Amino acid sequence: MAKKTVATLKTGDGRTFSKVIRVVKSPKTGAYMFVEEMVPNELVKETLAK
Repeated sequence: MAKKTVATLKTGDGRTFSKVIRVVKSPKTGAYMFVEEMVPNELVKETLAK
């Protein structure tokens, strides 16, 4: 049986981080891209304000 890797994020330090997905427009092509980041919970609002 395979182990669940998701369970490791719910224990210890895994809950202190959040995955932030932002939409960013490329200055070169004008296309939109998705940028994913793992940031501490305290910095989520600051990261989204960029």
